Amino acid sequence: MKSAGGNYLSSLIEVSVIMLMATGTVFVYSAGANVSVSYDLEHFYNFTTLKQLLFFPLAIGVMYAVSRINYKRFSLEVNPVGKSLTPYLVIFSILLLVLVLVPSIGIEKNGARRWLSVGAGGANISFQPSELAKWVMLIFVSAFLAKNTEGIKRFRRGFVPVCVVAAIVVGLIVTQDLGTAGLICGLTFLMLVIGGANWKHLLTPIPVLGVVFYFAIATSPYRMSRLKAFFDPMADSNASYQARQSLMAISSGGTWGKGLGNGVLKYGHLPEDTTDFIFSIIAEELGFAGAIAVILVFAVLISIGLIAACRCEDRFGRLLGCGIVLAIGVQAAINIGVVTVVLPTKGIPLPFISAGGTSMLLSAAAVGILLNIVQQTNGRCVASATVDSSD
Repeated sequence: MKSAGGNYLSSLIEVSVIMLMATGTVFVYSAGANVSVSYDLEHFYNFTTLKQLLFFPLAIGVMYAVSRINYKRFSLEVNPVGKSLTPYLVIFSILLLVLVLVPSIGIEKNGARRWLSVGAGGANISFQPSELAKWVMLIFVSAFLAKNTEGIKRFRRGFVPVCVVAAIVVGLIVTQDLGTAGLICGLTFLMLVIGGANWKHLLTPIPVLGVVFYFAIATSPYRMSRLKAFFDPMADSNASYQARQSLMAISSGGTWGKGLGNGVLKYGHLPEDTTDFIFSIIAEELGFAGAIAVILVFAVLISIGLIAACRCEDRFGRLLGCGIVLAIGVQAAINIGVVTVVLPTKGIPLPFISAGGTSMLLSAAAVGILLNIVQQTNGRCVASATVDSSD
């Protein structure tokens, strides 16, 4: 006897993710249009639009490859510490975060040192360690919570170790990437809530975090101008330019949009149109209908992902699956909130859609882990059903 439920959920997750990645590839190509530049294939890696065409099939391959890896290899409960992949991933990601801060190693773009260069010659690819750290933190917190089901309610034994690791990761990121640092804090908090941490303990780091983020903003004129522009767009026209152009793109799309490729704001009028503000280009060219369609695909992915994760009988698989889905949903909500000027401008990409190989490949890998959780859950359901039918 076969259980179709698990296969159905897994297929919906796959289709949703591939649809989002395909949409991203099409619109990154559209948004990257420039009347003054011709493509030179000898310098392929200099063009965001062409790289995205490569990353799309590669990300699909990564998703299916990772889905073949048993998610329990990340568990601290099933495996001894030395055999679990999680401690090694944590150490590796922290090492990369340290390296990216070294002036002779890390690459600085737009005033922030967030990238490492991978490759040689004309095939250099920028890799963002903070993206890896984000997913590794989810895996670590899920594994720790699963192993310390009761211990997490204790301050020193359960709560403090998670906070120490999170503090190291966030501390290495916050000076260069406030948005990702804040996202990791938020996701860690959500995972602790889901994992059953004591509410009194959860409140203790808030004052410290408040002071850290206050100084991170107050000591950066660029961040201060963005925040002031959000509350008073007319106070600094330069700082609010991106937000105003984003709203112009969205409003000019109307109900059905100007048509694929017919957008105007992408021609040098909307900064970061292939990355953080790609949703604005979608709204301009496909209109309100297209924008809602993208949101609905995210809603389907998040809903089905949560259902699939909650079906898992293993606590680690359940926590990790929910964490992956929540991370995708929170990032999508923040990005759409930023482009619609509901939230202050912050560099959080739209998962699977914004240009960026690091984000797409790692997000695809995370979905691969989710698919493995679903597949193993389905396998246990099939085995259980077979035993029941034989009785």
